Amino acid sequence: MDARVDITDHYAFQRPGDPSRTVLVLDVNPLAPTHADEFRHDALYETLVDTDGDARPDIAFRYRFTRKQDGEQFARVTRALVHGVELEEGHVHEELETETLIERAKVSFGSDAHVARGPDGVRFYAGLRSDPFFFDLIGFLNGLKFTGSDFFADKNVFAIALEVPNRILGANPKIGVWVRTLVPMTLQPDHLAQVDQMGRPAINTVFNHAGDKSTFNVTQPADQRTAVTMSGQTYLELFTAELQALGGYSAGDALAIAQILLPDILTYDYSSAAGFLNGRRLQDDVIDISLNLVTNGQLTGDGVGPHADYLSEFPYLGRPHV
Repeated sequence: MDARVDITDHYAFQRPGDPSRTVLVLDVNPLAPTHADEFRHDALYETLVDTDGDARPDIAFRYRFTRKQDGEQFARVTRALVHGVELEEGHVHEELETETLIERAKVSFGSDAHVARGPDGVRFYAGLRSDPFFFDLIGFLNGLKFTGSDFFADKNVFAIALEVPNRILGANPKIGVWVRTLVPMTLQPDHLAQVDQMGRPAINTVFNHAGDKSTFNVTQPADQRTAVTMSGQTYLELFTAELQALGGYSAGDALAIAQILLPDILTYDYSSAAGFLNGRRLQDDVIDISLNLVTNGQLTGDGVGPHADYLSEFPYLGRPHV
């Protein structure tokens, strides 16, 4: 996948010290800037919000970037009320009403964070940052033999951070949040195709294998339980079997957990400052929580903890490693 639209993580948390505001973060471009040193100008980056629990977006925060020229790139941020429309080339989200939150925000390619401001105290950042994720990735790939080595301790990402008043997330504080990236289709450049998405952390990494990962990335959350994998199973059946294998769960318990994990959407109550599984803060040890769940307590963690470079103010992600 093009590193510029390869999603690494996303976060949703109450602004520290201010329960009336939420911070949304979308990270792309693993190992930045090794493989890419910009946001893709013809791509669409989105944070999607489900306000009524049907696993379909009702609000879309959209981030678009100019072409990088003379070392500079700029971003535009909009908020749209949307509803889903099924078309032959895929699922699109039709805009019902759109407002511009940020116009021509400068992307940060160095250590200094250029923060743009919009109406109602909206704040926005886009650019190179220290990767906030912490995980013994090598231990995971080596059959869950963890050594406590944080693969991401010195890595960077390209981050998109948006702070908004809770009221524009919908009247019901209990929402679902996920992110996705879209690029022009090869033979139909006027149409955008979804290439990546993420809800809860590590779901696609842990449960899906080979081509099933790519299919999962383009399957809309509302369809994930019934979508068919390469083996002929549905994703719900696959997740259930994986939980039985990894944690020794009974078929009934495995199915109940799989039905929580699918659709793959990050649940978030914006009236609460609690972290994962309520939204996700930068410091939340999502790997320990997830390992404990999927292995039924047989593994309680990877021995890695939060980074020490998180900032106390927006955009909260640490300065990039140089």
